[in-house]
Amino acid sequence: MSYTLFDFLQLIGSLGIFIFGMKIFSEGLQKIAGHRLKGILSGMTRNRLTGVLTGFGTTAITQSSTTTTVMAVSFVNAGLLTFVQSTGVIMGANIGTTITAWMVALFGFKFQITPIAVAVIGVFFAFLFSNNSRLRNIAEAMVGFGILFIGLEFIKGAVPDIRANPEMFAFLDAFTEYGYLSLLLFVFAGTVLTLLTQSSSAATAITLVMLFEGWISFPIAAAMILGENIGTTVTANIAALVGNVHAKRAARFHFFFNIVGVIWMMVIIFPMLSLMDTVVQYFTGNPVSVMAGTQEARANATLALSLFHTTFNVLNVVLLFAFVPYLIRFVEFIQPDRGGEDEEFHLRYISAGVMTSPGLSVAQAQKEIQQFAGVVEKMHESVTELLFEPGNNREKLMEKIQKYEDATDQLEVEISDYLVRVSEHTNLEHWMTERIRFMQTMINDMERIADIYYQVSKLSERMVETESTWPEVASTEMAAMMTALHHAIIAMKDNVAKEPAAVSLKDAIALEDKIDKLRDEYRNNHYGRLESGDYAPRAGVIFIDMLNRLERIGDHVLNVNESASGRRLKAMRIDGQAQARKH
Repeated sequence: MSYTLFDFLQLIGSLGIFIFGMKIFSEGLQKIAGHRLKGILSGMTRNRLTGVLTGFGTTAITQSSTTTTVMAVSFVNAGLLTFVQSTGVIMGANIGTTITAWMVALFGFKFQITPIAVAVIGVFFAFLFSNNSRLRNIAEAMVGFGILFIGLEFIKGAVPDIRANPEMFAFLDAFTEYGYLSLLLFVFAGTVLTLLTQSSSAATAITLVMLFEGWISFPIAAAMILGENIGTTVTANIAALVGNVHAKRAARFHFFFNIVGVIWMMVIIFPMLSLMDTVVQYFTGNPVSVMAGTQEARANATLALSLFHTTFNVLNVVLLFAFVPYLIRFVEFIQPDRGGEDEEFHLRYISAGVMTSPGLSVAQAQKEIQQFAGVVEKMHESVTELLFEPGNNREKLMEKIQKYEDATDQLEVEISDYLVRVSEHTNLEHWMTERIRFMQTMINDMERIADIYYQVSKLSERMVETESTWPEVASTEMAAMMTALHHAIIAMKDNVAKEPAAVSLKDAIALEDKIDKLRDEYRNNHYGRLESGDYAPRAGVIFIDMLNRLERIGDHVLNVNESASGRRLKAMRIDGQAQARKH
């Protein structure tokens, strides 16, 4: 046997070049599409049919079914897609991924494309340094395209030659002599190959090369293709591990949809392979059967395998389309919504890491900020209950408020870290950079709001410890202040969920002005009560301290609203005033 360790390392390196080229090609195409990908996915999924078209189109754009399915799972997790809507996208992605096989089969084996690939790199390489971001992204995609086919050529050259390595071929051939059981074995092999490469496109390319070089027969290659359809579902399931129940359901649907498809195809695989053979012979005019395994038949065998890949995925969608509701019910049964998440605060929507498209990552971060605003509202409600209706729950309320405060600290750190990673993308557009900065400002202000609410709760505890009380009129004023703040927080929560252009500051400013006026009015009333001796100085100090802290919350709420609208000037002025009062 003449195949050495060095030869094997060359094969691994060749595979690395292919996968790297696919990655650069895919990322370049995604950057060209930009934030339109979000619109494609979230705006074209009105029903399962349009969802299938959306999934096919997105995979054609990204040249990666893994990207599309992980994106779909992330969008479900972020609430941008429903679980039902995602099913159509996932089915379409299965069809879209077959484009790669056709591209490799046509250009990689039918034509000598390597010189053209090198020339493409030569033409577009200089544009990688262009100041025009769109031209730079196009150049990146084309350079990736060239590297992809150079890697494929290297793989073809690094695969062991059958004649020089008969022992290796005999070892592999020994597993092909068990008839139908051999096909099942190679379905498993295709699944493992996809898991190892983490790319169904790379696994498909390896299968095509092995078929072209004569290492495996056409039926064995078809079995591997079926296995790769199972393997490609694993990445989305991994991405959904830390997602919510809806993201898990979308990932599970992908797995079971492909499993069901492989099962029914294995039942009719031999007639289907004969049909593929007949079709390819007819359209190519080559009477040699792809089953023959001869040198003359191998080029056509790669076409037959690509045709089988596409036919299988299209038929699987067509046949199972009507049964999707039943599959959805099955997935919902095995992945039930156990509830109990309302009191658990952690990153729910950022689950698959930073996406290639910064616009999609920002959309996920915005959903996390909405959750942050929801925690702030819950904290306000708990503090209100602590101040006016504690009953026998004072200790539990304090624990809950402490939990909310810890949650906001954690959310601020995690969202900020995520936004920093998004901002590290090169060549971000100016509006995107500004949006990320405003988001950082929002979470910073909301964390300050939580801090102040926690301080107010400690002031309430001090009143209990010192047995201080307020007259009824003072309690009424404090309740009115909390009510005004609640209205402002509700408005803030609504604005955080909107796109910047849709945020109107008129109501937010009016609510903040009302909080300022109440603070001024109640402060004057407070001094009057002190002069009249209506309450002890200790109780009066706590009242005015609490009143000032609540007014500062109003300032930070307005800051959040202004950051949500993409306006900075007034927010900076308000914050400066708040800091001056604090000191």
